[in-house]
Amino acid sequence: MAANERSFFLKDDGQIPNNPDLPVIIYEGVFNDNPNGIEETFNRNKWTGSWSGGVFDYHHYHSNAHEVLGVKSGNATVLLGGDAGERVELRAGDVILLPAGTGHKLIKGSEDFEVVGAYPEGTSPNMREKDPAGRAQSLQEIRNILVPETDPVYGDSGPLLRKWMK
Repeated sequence: MAANERSFFLKDDGQIPNNPDLPVIIYEGVFNDNPNGIEETFNRNKWTGSWSGGVFDYHHYHSNAHEVLGVKSGNATVLLGGDAGERVELRAGDVILLPAGTGHKLIKGSEDFEVVGAYPEGTSPNMREKDPAGRAQSLQEIRNILVPETDPVYGDSGPLLRKWMK
């Protein structure tokens, strides 16, 4: 499993908090040879509570959980971080790590676009949208999330363990 890896931070845009301490990490093509092995790999590395499907077409985030998405098939453009955030092109075999608070929204996807999602230790994620009333609570929840003990792709090693140190 070799992949090109990149990471970047997203700023709080006043509506979507994003994560002030942890970057988004993308592993490009890490599952090119075996997209059907995504879920098994996540689960083996203690990222569980997995599901398969698409990405919602509206801005949302999880204030109580980090999320990993592995692209099982197809391709898509996803907007991260809110309206002024980063557009990311995802293809089958790619994996994206979203720290708690990171807004994400599907812009467009191929008919066969499908991701496998999972959470550290099977955390049950909440669902947050742009909501000024719940903002203070969301910010507090994001600050209290622990960094996972394992990388969903590489287990006891990998970029997550270097880049997500608080």
